[in-house]
Amino acid sequence: MRFTLKVWRQNGPGDSGRFVEYAAEDISSDSSFLEMLDRVNESLEAEGEEPIVFDHDCREGICGACSMMIDGYAHGPERGTTACQLHMRHFKDGQTITLEPWRVRPFPVVRDLMVDRSAFDRIIESGGYVSVNTGSAPEANLIPIPKDIADDAFDSATCIGCGACAASCPNGSAMLFVSAKVHHLNSLPQGEPESLKRTAEMVMRMDEEGFGNCTNHGECEVACPKEISMRNISRMNRDFVRSSLLARVFGSNGNS
Repeated sequence: MRFTLKVWRQNGPGDSGRFVEYAAEDISSDSSFLEMLDRVNESLEAEGEEPIVFDHDCREGICGACSMMIDGYAHGPERGTTACQLHMRHFKDGQTITLEPWRVRPFPVVRDLMVDRSAFDRIIESGGYVSVNTGSAPEANLIPIPKDIADDAFDSATCIGCGACAASCPNGSAMLFVSAKVHHLNSLPQGEPESLKRTAEMVMRMDEEGFGNCTNHGECEVACPKEISMRNISRMNRDFVRSSLLARVFGSNGNS
């Protein structure tokens, strides 16, 4: 298979950037999208040119590093798929494919298709944990959890923090990411005691990072490679309102 790639090349956050065309020749239909980029980079390096910079790690749809817009879609046109899991058989031979980095203000471009997603790390640091002194690891079955709650929490915990939700949202909102991280802890007995404090601090940190507000466009759920539900946003909003009301009444955010 042969493709024409229109790739965004940018030397760093201060560079204006531009699209550059490259030919991807003799590509197997069974190649992953990143393997195709590897082939292109091998050709560029052989010609003495700078390879295309893109982020990757596990290449198994787990790490969330392969964040890029492919023909205007986060991770490409296939639903429930990361860029590393996308295969070239989903494209037509001879097709022109446009590659861009995430276009979200809190994700500055490092170079080409790689962005700095450390804003998500700072949101997690603000409350995405359970504050408890456990000593040695507790027995896994010590606290009985109903299966429906465990399954619901696990569905939220599958979020890989790739940023596709924010990159696809017209407002650049990170609400799906934050709500998934909030809900998977708030719904479990271990995380419930500081649920309102966690919600308030993570939402406030999200706002400080410069992400936009949610206006229910729903594109985040469509773009999410793990197909996480927008119901988490409603749950987080409920807990945030409760936290705000308690703060007004008691002068705290609910769990202290």
